[in-house]
Amino acid sequence: MILPVSSPDILTRVAARRVIAGALAGASLLALSACGGDDPAAAEPQQQAMQQQASRVEVIKAEPASVESVRTLPGRTTPFAQAEIRPQVTGLIQNRLFTEGEQVKAGQPLYQIDSAEYYSAVESAKAGLARAEASAATAQETAGRFQRLADIDAVSQQSYDEAVAESKQAAAEVGIQRAALERAKIDLARTNVRAPIDGQIGRSSVTPGALVTANQATPLARILQLDPIYVDMTASSAEVLRWKQDVANGEIRTLGETASVPVTVRFEDGSAYQHRGQIEFTEVSVDQEAGTVIIRAQVPNPDGLLLPGMFVKSEFAAGSYNGVYLVPQRAVQRTPKGDGYVFVASQEGTAQRKDVKIQESSGANWIVTDGLSPGDQVIVSGFQNVRDGAPVNVIGTQTDELASVNAGASQSTPE
Repeated sequence: MILPVSSPDILTRVAARRVIAGALAGASLLALSACGGDDPAAAEPQQQAMQQQASRVEVIKAEPASVESVRTLPGRTTPFAQAEIRPQVTGLIQNRLFTEGEQVKAGQPLYQIDSAEYYSAVESAKAGLARAEASAATAQETAGRFQRLADIDAVSQQSYDEAVAESKQAAAEVGIQRAALERAKIDLARTNVRAPIDGQIGRSSVTPGALVTANQATPLARILQLDPIYVDMTASSAEVLRWKQDVANGEIRTLGETASVPVTVRFEDGSAYQHRGQIEFTEVSVDQEAGTVIIRAQVPNPDGLLLPGMFVKSEFAAGSYNGVYLVPQRAVQRTPKGDGYVFVASQEGTAQRKDVKIQESSGANWIVTDGLSPGDQVIVSGFQNVRDGAPVNVIGTQTDELASVNAGASQSTPE
């Protein structure tokens, strides 16, 4: 007896057969793939895919070098010498004897003060001296006569002693009157106000007819010596302390105490001044309010381009570092704590992270004192997607940048 079979049962059986057939085909393919896994020809496409995933980077070869530790500090120019012209006697200004802004010489007349009163004082002192000299001559003759009379006991010893004392007093009065005459002559000479130093004189604060007093607070004019000129640089006390510690520890090799340290001055627009100066001295005390130390340099100024009060930047070499590495700043990355690190391309074709110790900057580079080895290939470009241990593909070495890096620093500042 044949039972009728419904259509849904037939469809279910057909679908089951198809599933079983698909599973058998997949198993066969897996088996074939497993058998061909050791075939180099089959593995080559996989290796090419991995190479395509490796980051394309450029490197520089790190080599130890000797680099100058150049400091850049802000500063102000100050005159080499300056003198404020003040009258030493009282009187009316009769004439101004100079042109404002001109160069003057020491001893050159600048102002003429009315001298009539002081001329009279000189004449009076001369008369007083003549009177004292006449009195001294009379007293001396009297003492001589009393001495002869005392020898024959014609006068008492007391009278003789009084005559001698009067003679000495008269001689002393001569000295007093002579000193008064010299003082009167000095005051008369001071009515002609003269330049105490060579230099350039500024504007006059008085005009003819003005009344001036001896040693007044307001100067009549100022004379400045501008060639050479001083540049007073300011450095923080902590920075100066670190320099001294680096020198004491041997990290910085200095030029010696007797060697002069050249200084390059740069204007506010960044251009370099053509004349180089040298360090004069470092202040022995710290400014308690600002916490800074003054470092003074002397700079030639034959053309008068540097004026007092100008803001400039000065560069000088505090010494040199030996056996350090110059690494472009763009190749150094920072941790959240601020510590620096770089990636180097290893011989296995992977990126290796190295923590580095940064001493200070040198132009567009960092001075690295620890963390690198000679010959390390420091990744300088293409490291945006580089991670420690990730594959990298070195496509070139930046030899031009390497040459500029190893050439040394033209400007350095603390890191």
